[in-house]
Amino acid sequence: MGNYILGLDAGNTVIKAIIFDMSGRELALAACDGRSSMPKPGHVERDLNELWRNAVSVIGQCIEQAGIDPGEIVAIGCAGHGNGLYALDRDGAPLIGIQSLDTRAVGIVAEWAEQNVGDRTYAHCLQKPWAAQTPTLLAWLKRFSPELFARIGTVFLCKDFVVNRLTGARSTDTSDMSGCGLLQIPDRRYDEDLLAAYGLADCMALLPPVLESADIAGHITAEVAAMTGLRAGTPVVAGLFDVVASAVGSGVTRTSAASIIAGTWSINQVITDEPIHDPSIFMVSTFDRKRYLAIESSATSAANLEWIVREFIEHGHEPGKSPFELCSELVASVDPDSDIPIYHPFLYGSQQNGRARAGFYGIAGWHTRAHMLRALFEGIAFEHRRHVETLHKAGAIFDEAVLSGGGSRSEIWPQIFADVLGVPVTVARSRETGALGAAIAAGTGVGIFDDYSAGAAAMTSAARHYTPNNAIAPAYAQRYRLYGEINQAMNPMWERIAIQQART
Repeated sequence: MGNYILGLDAGNTVIKAIIFDMSGRELALAACDGRSSMPKPGHVERDLNELWRNAVSVIGQCIEQAGIDPGEIVAIGCAGHGNGLYALDRDGAPLIGIQSLDTRAVGIVAEWAEQNVGDRTYAHCLQKPWAAQTPTLLAWLKRFSPELFARIGTVFLCKDFVVNRLTGARSTDTSDMSGCGLLQIPDRRYDEDLLAAYGLADCMALLPPVLESADIAGHITAEVAAMTGLRAGTPVVAGLFDVVASAVGSGVTRTSAASIIAGTWSINQVITDEPIHDPSIFMVSTFDRKRYLAIESSATSAANLEWIVREFIEHGHEPGKSPFELCSELVASVDPDSDIPIYHPFLYGSQQNGRARAGFYGIAGWHTRAHMLRALFEGIAFEHRRHVETLHKAGAIFDEAVLSGGGSRSEIWPQIFADVLGVPVTVARSRETGALGAAIAAGTGVGIFDDYSAGAAAMTSAARHYTPNNAIAPAYAQRYRLYGEINQAMNPMWERIAIQQART
C-alpha cells in the first residue's frame, strides 16, 4: 500500500491541493486563487470552468513538488465551502456557480419569514431559510431567472463539482446536503415535503444521490489522470462540507468538543450525539455516520481582514513582511484596555439581517490604523461570541475550543478570541485543516483508519495554547455590550440603505 493521501480544499475563491503522509505531515502544497464576479449588487458568482482548471493545476503542481510516484497516493478527499449553488445543465456541463457570500435572495427570505416558511422547513431539516442557502437560491432562480432554472440538470455544492470532474460521479454527501437544508434530519434523506415547503416540489430529480462523507464516490478517470498526473483508478471519497473537514483536521472529533473557524465565514460548532432541536441554532449538519454538528455561523469573519488588506494595506506594507503579519503587529501594539472603536463585520450582511452593513463606530482624531485594525479583530471575535452564546443557550456548551482558519495564523488574534470568549483556545498544528480533514476522511474511506477519531489521532496535533486574561474581561464585556446595542440601533438605518440601493 502507498504512503500518501491527497486532500483538496475548495473555498469561495482559493482551491488548495496538499499531499499528506500518514502522520499528517505536508509533503507539498499548491494553491490557486480564483475570481469572483459581482454582476449585480448582492450577486456573487464564479466561473466553474475556471474552478476546474485551477483544480487541475494545483493537483499537478502538488504532485510535481512532492516528487513522489502518484501511484503511492492511496486515496483522495475533497472539502468545499457549503451552500451557494453549483449547477450543471442537463448535459452535465457547468451552468452557474453561486457562492455562499451571495445575498440576492434576501427579499425571498423576508417574504418567507412573513409566510412562516421557516417553521415548515425547520420541522424537516432543523434549519430555516437564509439568503445564500442552496434551496433559497434555487427558489430565486425559479422565480427570477426561469430560463436558466429550466436548464438545471444537477444541483451540486462546491466540492461535489470537483469530485464530479475528477471521477464523473454524480453524487453528494450528507454533511453538505444537511448543512444546506436539503436533507431530512435525522433520517439523512431527501424529503418531498421539505422540497415542497421551499416551493421546489419539482426539483427532486435535480438532486444527486447522497453518500456518507467517507464513502467512495468514484475513481480518477483516465482523462483526468492524463491532465493531472494522478494514477487512473485512485479512489475518491464523497468528501465533506468544509466546516466538518476543518473540525476533523483540527483534531476535534469527540462529542461536546468545539471547533471555531475564523475564515471567510465565522464558524462556531460543537459535536453532539443527537441533533439539537432549537430554532435559534443556525444550522445542523451531519458530522460522521452517527453524530452531528450544531453550527452557528455567518459571513462575518476573516473575510473582513482580507478586504481591508486588499483595499487599504496590501500596497503600502513593509517589504519582506506580509500585510497580514503587519496587521497582527499593529493590533498587538494597542492596549486592549484603551479607547478602541467598535467595528461591525457585516461586509456581506449579518446572520440576523441580510441587509446589515459593516462600519466603524466611535472613531476620533487620535485613532490610528492600529486602533482601526484592533477594532476589526475584536469586532470579528465579538460576532463569534454572539454565535457561541446562542450555542450555549441551546445546550451546546463547551469549556475550551480549537481555533483554525486564517485568523488562527496570527499570533495575537487567538489571544483575543480567548479573552473575548472567556475559554482556553488551542491552535491546531496544521494551517490547512480543511484539506487535512478531507484526507482523514479519504483514509477512513479506504480502511487506513477505523474512523475520524483514529485518523485525527494519527494526523493532527496542537501547536499553541492561549488562556483568557481575566484582567481584561471587564473591558471586553463593556465593548461587547456596546457592539450589540449599536447593532440593534442600526437596523432601521440598514433597511433605509437597502431601500435606497433598490432604487439605484
